[in-house]
Amino acid sequence: MRKLKVLVSLHTSQNDYQMAQSVSADEAARKLGIDVEIVFAENDAVRQSTQILEAVQNRAEARPDAIVIEPVSSTALPQAAQAAISAGIGWAVMNRSPEYLPVLRKVATAPVFAISSDHAEIGRIQGRQFAALLPKGGSMLYIEGPSYSTSAQKRTTGMLQTKPANIQVTTLKAHWTEESAERAIRSWLQLATSQNRAIDLVGAQDDCMAMGARKAFQKITSEEDRARWLRLPFTGCDGLPATGQKWVREGCLAATIYILPLAGRAIEILVKALHEGTQPPGHAVTESFSIPPLTILASLRS
Repeated sequence: MRKLKVLVSLHTSQNDYQMAQSVSADEAARKLGIDVEIVFAENDAVRQSTQILEAVQNRAEARPDAIVIEPVSSTALPQAAQAAISAGIGWAVMNRSPEYLPVLRKVATAPVFAISSDHAEIGRIQGRQFAALLPKGGSMLYIEGPSYSTSAQKRTTGMLQTKPANIQVTTLKAHWTEESAERAIRSWLQLATSQNRAIDLVGAQDDCMAMGARKAFQKITSEEDRARWLRLPFTGCDGLPATGQKWVREGCLAATIYILPLAGRAIEILVKALHEGTQPPGHAVTESFSIPPLTILASLRS
């Protein structure tokens, strides 16, 4: 009997959370006795679509039985999804709730569903972290993910719901990588307006971006200015044991938010549904939490 095969399509190989997604997919495949192929789009929606369509249009014996995708684009590749469903291939979308999903679920012969973290709640947790770190208010730099990312948009919305009014925010954009955040900070530092801004905290929607910000400040030539920036609290999201949690323990980050990698869980749902010939629930949501806990974070700053 042929092993089930799952194709996992991820954003980039330059991000710790995306690499954790890859690891969780491999672990689930070994546990379930299936084959998994992992491809990276490197933040290019056209490349991601091409990779998936090539897999769907492959000869029948080489096609995947299901595709797990964390879409680069906000539309979540509706044409690729339709092509997969038409070929009888399962389709699981991570960290998006595409509008086309209910329509495809009505006609699909294979499992179709979404699984995501609660990004609005992640943002609300981060807003509470900012309140704990700046109990008297202040100003912060906030490094968002790209404009097209609904995850980034929801995190910002949630953050603004819980951030105290006495914390002022200056927002910069990056692309979920350390390098992009470093570039964003270095560009901001070149602005005349940045020289007179008193910043009390640097928050990022991703641990790698928070560390990219630190890297930019580490390259400031003035020893006094460099030390002043690096004394600030930095926060991120993802909270993976080998990166975000380690950086908190080492003092590089003041806080992070643990976000469960979804790929392994998506594969588990797919394989169960394929074996049973059932359609799983349309949308599964996982929980996240602050590291360190908010009560401890507040006590450290009081």
